[in-house]
Amino acid sequence: MRVLLLSLCLLLGGCAAGIEDYQGTKPALELDKFFNGKVLAHGMFQDYSGKVIKRFTVVVEGKWQGNTGTLDEHFTYSDGSTQRRVWTLEKLPGGQYQGQASDVIGTAKGKAVGMAFQWGYTLRLTMDDGDTLDVTMDDWMYQLDERHLMNRTTMKKFGLAVGEVTLFFEKQ
Repeated sequence: MRVLLLSLCLLLGGCAAGIEDYQGTKPALELDKFFNGKVLAHGMFQDYSGKVIKRFTVVVEGKWQGNTGTLDEHFTYSDGSTQRRVWTLEKLPGGQYQGQASDVIGTAKGKAVGMAFQWGYTLRLTMDDGDTLDVTMDDWMYQLDERHLMNRTTMKKFGLAVGEVTLFFEKQ
């Protein structure tokens, strides 16, 4: 029975969706078009058990010059606290993007295919006690229509899921 369960887990683990699975889906997600101008988002952070820890809104101001963009994100959390993150993004050939922000370790790298965009990076979180925690982010975006985008991110530490972020964006 253990062998059967292990085999099933390995088989299902190999069935995870990849970015290429979205080839030809529409509308095609182009970050430089969707995140150009003002975008409003509502989201939440859930811990490893699924419990909602924080809810928040984000106002994003996107500006692009050629293949370089700046996303100025202003977060307001349900507890009244605020945060700002400024991304500098670069659009590369073949749907590739890379980006940097002050709390991102190294460079975020990703790819857009059809309606989807996936990228990965390491984010340095500042905890309530002032300590920091570096987590890997597996970030997926799905453009639902011309004005709406859904974002789901899995956060991991040492390969184990520690939380999930869900966001719904609306282009203004």
